[in-house]
Amino acid sequence: MSLNPAYQPISETDYLHGELLAETKHEYIDGQVHAMAGASENHNLLSVNIATELKTRLKGTPCRIFIADMKVKVGANFFYPDVMVVCQEDNDNEYYKTAPVIIVEVLSKSTRRFDQTDKRLRCQRIPSLEEYVLIEQDKGEIQVFSKKDQWQSFYYYLGDDITFSSLGVTVRVEDIYYQVNNEDVLDFLREKSA
Repeated sequence: MSLNPAYQPISETDYLHGELLAETKHEYIDGQVHAMAGASENHNLLSVNIATELKTRLKGTPCRIFIADMKVKVGANFFYPDVMVVCQEDNDNEYYKTAPVIIVEVLSKSTRRFDQTDKRLRCQRIPSLEEYVLIEQDKGEIQVFSKKDQWQSFYYYLGDDITFSSLGVTVRVEDIYYQVNNEDVLDFLREKSA
C-alpha cells in the first residue's frame, strides 16, 4: 500500500460519513483515503477460521470478535483488521472500536509490507492491544507480536498450538488453516495421514 501525498487530506468526519455511503471499504491514513482490494479464498478461510476458534473459546466472556467490516481507530487513522477481539466497551460508535486486545491480519501480496511494518507499529500504540497476529496465507506460518514480551515476535507452524495469553485461550495452528489450500497444509495433511 503506497501513500500518495499529492492528494489533499480529508477530515475524519468526512471519511466516516463517506464510508457509510461507499460501496467499497477504505482505510484512512494520515488524512488520505485508500481503497481496499477484495480478498482471496484462502484469506477468507483463515479469517473465518481464527474468528470461529476464538469466538468458541471466548463464549460466556465479555469479549467480542469482529471480522473485516469493523474499523479500528488508531490515533487519527482508521483500519479494517481482518479479525479483532474487543473485551471492553470502548466507545459509543457502532462503526469503529478503539480498544482491541488482539488484532489479526492475514497477509497478502498487496498488503504484506504495510501490515508487517507501518500498520503494526501504529497499532502497537493502542493502549489496550496485547497481541498483533500476522497469518501467512501462502504457507503455514503465524507470527504473534506480544506486548508482554516488549513486542517481540514468536512464530508458530502447523502442528503447534498458539496460546493467546491476553485471552487465556489456546488454538491449534492446524485449526486456523482448516480447508486452506497451500503447499504447507497439503504436506502437513499427507504426513499426518501417513
